[in-house]
Amino acid sequence: MNMALAKRAIRLKKAVRSVHFWLILAILAVLSVLHYAEYLGIASTSAPSAHFGLTRHALDRILFLIPIIYAGYIFGLRAGLATCFVVLLLVLPRALYISPGPPDALLESAGVLLGGALACFWFKAQLRAKEQSQQVTQVTTELETVQQDLQSHIRLSRSNEKRLATLNAISGMLSRSLELGQVLRDALDMVMEVMEVEAALIFSLDKEAQELRLVAYEGVSDRFALDVDRIKLGEGFNGLVAQTGQPLLVEDASHDPRLTRQMVRREKIQAQLIVPLRARGLVTGTLCVMNRRPRQFLAEEVELLTAIGSQIGIAVENADLYQKQLAIAAQYRDIFENASDAIWVHDLEGNILTANDACRKLTGYAPEELNSMNSARLFPERDLESIRDIESKLLEGKAPDRPCEVKLVKKDGTEAIVELTTNLLMTAGQAPSFQHIARDVTEQRRMQENLHFYIQQITRAQEEERKRIARELHDETAQQLIALSHQLEDFTRNNERLSPDDIQLIKGWRDRLRDTLQGVRLFSRDLRPPMLDDLGLLPALEWLASDMAEQSGIAMEVKALGGERRLPAEVELVLFRIAQEALRNVLRHSQATRAEVIVEFDEGKARITVSDNGKGFDPSQTLGDLSKAGKLGLAGMQERAQLLGGALTVQSESGSGTTVTVVVPV
Repeated sequence: MNMALAKRAIRLKKAVRSVHFWLILAILAVLSVLHYAEYLGIASTSAPSAHFGLTRHALDRILFLIPIIYAGYIFGLRAGLATCFVVLLLVLPRALYISPGPPDALLESAGVLLGGALACFWFKAQLRAKEQSQQVTQVTTELETVQQDLQSHIRLSRSNEKRLATLNAISGMLSRSLELGQVLRDALDMVMEVMEVEAALIFSLDKEAQELRLVAYEGVSDRFALDVDRIKLGEGFNGLVAQTGQPLLVEDASHDPRLTRQMVRREKIQAQLIVPLRARGLVTGTLCVMNRRPRQFLAEEVELLTAIGSQIGIAVENADLYQKQLAIAAQYRDIFENASDAIWVHDLEGNILTANDACRKLTGYAPEELNSMNSARLFPERDLESIRDIESKLLEGKAPDRPCEVKLVKKDGTEAIVELTTNLLMTAGQAPSFQHIARDVTEQRRMQENLHFYIQQITRAQEEERKRIARELHDETAQQLIALSHQLEDFTRNNERLSPDDIQLIKGWRDRLRDTLQGVRLFSRDLRPPMLDDLGLLPALEWLASDMAEQSGIAMEVKALGGERRLPAEVELVLFRIAQEALRNVLRHSQATRAEVIVEFDEGKARITVSDNGKGFDPSQTLGDLSKAGKLGLAGMQERAQLLGGALTVQSESGSGTTVTVVVPV
């Protein structure tokens, strides 16, 4: 072998030193430049008539025969074939990616390469003919070897053709049905016919139980099938194949030490070939073919059955997925039909495709009426625009944050308030459609409106009662206390018989009376600050902040943004109470050193923000949760904001203070 390599090295050195070698390279270079001339900016494509009726690049490819034949003639067959390979690398990019007709270009290139190769073989044959007189025996032997190789290639080619035809037939047959039982029966029939065996089994791998289940069989008794069902992973022939994923040949199963089921002997099974079933690269089961007499399985048969096993594995998985999809579809249909909420599906133009029974009950339309109408008839124009806007966002891939609340027009002309949830349905092979789920919340909204009205009336009554009590405390109780204080002063001043101790006692009563009077005045002012009615919201908040800062020592500041103006009395009262409760929470719970109240007057709305630098808390609770947790202050603030159609938000983190914001329309 070393001698042969040395001889080749010597021949290669001689070839490189030869002028013919460089001349061939030069010809290849010139022809390559000519072949890609227009892309190199050297020339443009000319008409076929200028090249003997051929396209210029067809002529270019034919010219490549020159270096191939030259190399084959000068240096022999290997050099010619090597030149063929170089030419292939040179012309292939243009044929595949540049040529306007790739099939024609590939055919022309193949013809040129074949012609050049044949010429090289012809030169080789001529050379051999010259040497035939000295090497007759050697030439005869080589010809016989070549002939055998050709016959072997022909047999292999025919075998591959048969294999491909068989696989195509099996693939086509298995794809005709997605019903699992039919797929398995068809697979067994085809396997037994192709492999010419007496029996066949298909096992499916249960991954949870780690065992093989017999799902189809042919050519064996039912008793045998019952006995070989449920094979543990790694047990016996099939368990071993399922575990390793490698095909297994068994020449005589009855005497094989790996046999674990004695029923195989009773069935007189001898030769077995087991291959894995695969889907998406994973083992999903095994395919076993068997004979009751000796049988030698060829390597080609093993490869063929392995390929069939992969086809069956994919077909079984597809059938299983199809069955699961059918089950899901049936379950969805059952949910669709029996849902308490109205559900309908319409196309992109709004034409209703299907609707459930709850939709009929909600709208009053019969099923045949719904299936022949446009969903636009179910909604007023204003709400219809909102729904179409949601649908447009869904088509853009933007999902709505929450259901929208719209009015639905029934068949009798009455309206219902519904919460509408819209989803985009994308089905393979079909145009997209929209699914709407409508929940009737008419009664809930009426109850909420009634509850809102009752709370509003209760709140108004509370404020009126506060106002009345404050007025009585100011006009009656305070005046009586003042009169009593004056009487005590007059009694002390006009009665000279009082002892110093009596005078001191009366002065103590008078001081306590003045403190009580001051408390009554503060209580009256807290119940209903007269400044709120007389001067408005901003002065009342400034007084409140100043008073609380004096009591607590917390620095408080009130700021106004926007065009300051008086608001409706009810709005000012609600905003004042919310700010008052927020500042009280600062005093009671926050441990803050500074608080700020910002009043913003915007067009069509007013906003108050109360913030502090206290310890903060977790505000992630609903109104009901706040009430249950005993946080009645926050719950009351939220209720007051809702009375005006406004919204209250609380932002807080532990150690980062709290910000309460209320926005109400004005």
